[in-house]
Amino acid sequence: MKSAILFSAPSGSGKTTIIKRLMQYFDCFEFSISATSRMPRTGERDGVDYYFLTPEAFDEKVRQDAFLEWEEVYAGTRYGTLKSEIDRICNMGKVVIFDVDVNGGINIKKYFGDDALAIFVMPPSIEVLEQRLRQRGTESEESILKRLGRSANELKEAPKFDVTIVNDDLDRAVDQTRQVIEQFLSA
Repeated sequence: MKSAILFSAPSGSGKTTIIKRLMQYFDCFEFSISATSRMPRTGERDGVDYYFLTPEAFDEKVRQDAFLEWEEVYAGTRYGTLKSEIDRICNMGKVVIFDVDVNGGINIKKYFGDDALAIFVMPPSIEVLEQRLRQRGTESEESILKRLGRSANELKEAPKFDVTIVNDDLDRAVDQTRQVIEQFLSA
């Protein structure tokens, strides 16, 4: 059984927006909620958007081998996929949907192998990516520059994914992604 679909992309590429649209098409999907050591942004809720852990609690989960994968994405800020979250979704008989950073996506694909479809969402350009990050209005200038610096390295990892979707037009990107997923699930 196909058990996982993972989306990775540089921050601001539109992967979360694409996932939200796709969740309306596929009732077999269940979103995997990542854990993070960062503070919630305005409007984010624990157990819905992320599992917000203190740095100490995150460390304890690492010591307990509770993560399928985790990474310090930015200095002092870690994200990870809890094994218990995968168990929760698989026990429901659902396909796990991941919204993870690029390294997390590569590691999750290794874990699931052919039972996972790894999708890389590509921005049309670095300039568009920067514009999207600025339009969010949630990031400091320092944070935007960090994200853009990281994005250059992440874009080089696209060939490690099963499919690359260029998000230059949201409706087209959603349609292309939906077709790829339908093919994967029916194979």
